[in-house]
Amino acid sequence: MQTPKKIAIVGSGLVGTLLGIYLKKRGHTVHIYDRSPDIRKINFSGRSINLVLSDRGVKALSDVGLQKEVLGIGIPVEKRAIHVGENTVNEQFYGKDGEVIYSLSRGLLNKKMVDLAEKAGVEFFFEEKVWDVDLTTATISIGETERGEWFTKDYDLTFGADGAFSRIRHRMQRQSMFNYSQEFLEIGYKELHIPANADGSHKLDKNSLHIWPRGKFMLMALANLDGTFTCTLFMPHDGENSFESLQSKEQLVDFFAQYFPDTKEVIPNLVEDFFKNPTSYLVTMKCFPWTFSDKVALIGDACHAIVPFYGHGMNAGFEDITVLNNMIEKYGDDWANLLNDYENSRKPNTDAIAELSYRNFMEMSSKTADEKFLLQKKIEKWFSDKHPDKWMPLYSRVTFSLQPYSEALAIGDFQNKIMEDVLRIENIQENWNSEEVESLILEKLKTAN
Repeated sequence: MQTPKKIAIVGSGLVGTLLGIYLKKRGHTVHIYDRSPDIRKINFSGRSINLVLSDRGVKALSDVGLQKEVLGIGIPVEKRAIHVGENTVNEQFYGKDGEVIYSLSRGLLNKKMVDLAEKAGVEFFFEEKVWDVDLTTATISIGETERGEWFTKDYDLTFGADGAFSRIRHRMQRQSMFNYSQEFLEIGYKELHIPANADGSHKLDKNSLHIWPRGKFMLMALANLDGTFTCTLFMPHDGENSFESLQSKEQLVDFFAQYFPDTKEVIPNLVEDFFKNPTSYLVTMKCFPWTFSDKVALIGDACHAIVPFYGHGMNAGFEDITVLNNMIEKYGDDWANLLNDYENSRKPNTDAIAELSYRNFMEMSSKTADEKFLLQKKIEKWFSDKHPDKWMPLYSRVTFSLQPYSEALAIGDFQNKIMEDVLRIENIQENWNSEEVESLILEKLKTAN
């Protein structure tokens, strides 16, 4: 057991609440601050992307006995359902039999996590705006406005879990040798909604991630427990086929009739949802260092916000907590070295998942409807099934294993080069599962050893 500390966590999101549970179980006094109202008392909708929970996130939950609680509000998703035409749906299973990710409503999960943290003994302070932190003392400053009167609260250690536009990180950015970058995608997103059938059942297969890939834009849908689906339309902000180009009801209806005709019956409130819900932005944010001495540390999106196309924002944040917990086991009360090792071990891996997430938009929006890409996936699955000790597809490495993201990315790039050679074989469409292909892959793999 560590020597008990008084710890502040800024941000009551998913990472902040789970971190609070971990630290409380270590015997610390934990206070969580959030400038927003208690999420359990508000209607959470209009600008969300459903979350997917995979092995890394499940591990972080199971290590504190919360796996059953959270999986109980999730829906297992075993495959992609690619809507390539009005009446054509191709299915791509994610992994081997039994390997699934879980679709979770962000609002429902966040409410559950706050409940679980309170049950563990964490104390929450909602509608409290933290504007600053003293890096040398961990003291936080709270006030109604940024330029108004502040009052301070003293802590032994403060964590910034307050998202991509973190106030705690903002304070750290004002020190020398702090590197920071943010890059907005030209793609934005808008939430839409598929209601349940009259009997409460789902209008589409609930165990699939539904994707309508259309090149530079796409529609995506994930199921909720109540029979509904949360849909997300990803599009450029401006230009042809963009949010800017859809200004009227007629333009919107014509656009969906042309590109998503099979959604007409399942999205009855398209016009209302589209013009009511905001258009949101997507940003990748990187920074370093994440910590200051033994007093202040960043975690989750506050230090590595990523775009959502691999479904690993929450999983990467939860894995931060797993790594931090491992460092606590290793170092005990030596918080300075503990935090130093935490940031140095995580930084290469969060950079890697940021790269993978960025690439996956191209895969989901374009390649999932490409015959060459589909053939590559078929060959990879065939070879992996024959030689599971020699080949694990990149998606499985990222989603169904705990291998460091940076290693998964490097191996994935190597495997992709092999597949480029395989796809150049003459008549590969007919001979994709031949001895020739198997021998070539085995030979190429030897160069990695």
